[in-house]
Amino acid sequence: MSVVNDTKFKPAVFLLTGIPGQEHIHNLWIALPLCLIYVISILGNSVMLFIIKTDPSLHEPMYIFLSMLGVTDLGLLVATIPTVLGIFLFNSREISFDACFAQLFFIQSFQCIESSVLLLMAFDRFIAIRDPLRYVSILTLPRIAKMGLVCVLRGVAIMLPLPLLLKQFQYCRVNVLSHSYCMDQEVMMMACSDISVNNIYGLFITVVILVLDSLLIFLSYVMILKTVLSIASYKEFLRALNTCVAHLCAVLLFYMPEFSLTLIHRFGNGSSPLLPIVLGYVYLLVPPLINPIVYSMKSKHLRSRIIRVFVK
Repeated sequence: MSVVNDTKFKPAVFLLTGIPGQEHIHNLWIALPLCLIYVISILGNSVMLFIIKTDPSLHEPMYIFLSMLGVTDLGLLVATIPTVLGIFLFNSREISFDACFAQLFFIQSFQCIESSVLLLMAFDRFIAIRDPLRYVSILTLPRIAKMGLVCVLRGVAIMLPLPLLLKQFQYCRVNVLSHSYCMDQEVMMMACSDISVNNIYGLFITVVILVLDSLLIFLSYVMILKTVLSIASYKEFLRALNTCVAHLCAVLLFYMPEFSLTLIHRFGNGSSPLLPIVLGYVYLLVPPLINPIVYSMKSKHLRSRIIRVFVK
């Protein structure tokens, strides 16, 4: 009887779903675009990292922070590739409990790290515009390395309790997830144990990462605008704002889908079931795809180095 109960409450696997209700189109028509997105994203970020690493003239604070963003995006892609492409290429829907908990931990950790890096990049733009003469002396390599280490430790420390708490629950419902990767909100909702602790901790994560980081980024741009408006020359005014365009695009691409997805999971019970699925793909796949493109287009120095490599 004990074995039967354990089997009932602890199913061996979770079942992932690509697009709920659209299983009949799980074929190459979806797999090929996804593969193309992954290939372009990985190549784009890898080329950008290679150029920054091999070109000493790009060893400046802005490009070092950009390389941190690229590494984070690559980590996020690697964390989702096995299950996303496994479903659409091989119809492999099963994922073990431990693998599911590990995946959601890495996805959430990289999301937290990326949020921290975007905050550091906002601070970097503020220093560059506010005090350009002391820019390099303020953001030295040792300080940037410490900032990066704090970002990683923050992401791991905040997200580590998630899989540990989820692993303690009993799961007695149908263990089918609506996404093609593991999300803590979905896994938590399938538990038949008391999940009030997870709900409180999830709210804490939302406040600390989404709300606090986005608020600090907003305040950084308020200070940037205040500094820029004090510039007398119209040309310098536009040039200063132009240095922030790429970062603003990265911030919007990251926070808007994640804010929307968080609100839908918590309050959007009557929304279309396809909406959170589409937003889930957008917030995981679009930023790693667009970030290197936008930064390469906006940074003349980086763009010229990339063109030189491909011309050779």
